[in-house]
Amino acid sequence: MSTKKRAAKAKVSKEKEVPEEKPELEEIEETGKSEEAPIGEEAPKTDEKAAEEAAPEEEEEIIDERIYTVPLRMAYWTGSRIHRANKTVRVLKQFIQRHMKPEELLIQPEVNDKIWARGIQKPPRRLRIRATKNADNLVRVYLAEG
Repeated sequence: MSTKKRAAKAKVSKEKEVPEEKPELEEIEETGKSEEAPIGEEAPKTDEKAAEEAAPEEEEEIIDERIYTVPLRMAYWTGSRIHRANKTVRVLKQFIQRHMKPEELLIQPEVNDKIWARGIQKPPRRLRIRATKNADNLVRVYLAEG
């Protein structure tokens, strides 16, 4: 790429940058002042507010919760070693489909990280999971404790 093109691209990217607006900072400061409690009362902590807001999201009605030890040795039967971790995820999904009969399935990132922890060639031979099913027939897969 020539220097002229680089200079033109740099000029265009500088034009696209939007400067920060100071009124937003002032608005935040004003809202912070309005939340102060009168003398004699403690001001509410922001952590408590965040916890209260997060709680309704997690208050799903769980119909069924099961703990399984999923045998993943089938993943080692693939034709090549470089597909084992991919196959392990598919075997896990098939196992959950067979045992929980979900309409939708979500595997949490912690489970995925556990499968891929040793790389693509050496996934775990078995995995202990906790599967929860809610009223919408959505199954979530978590790592089991212990």
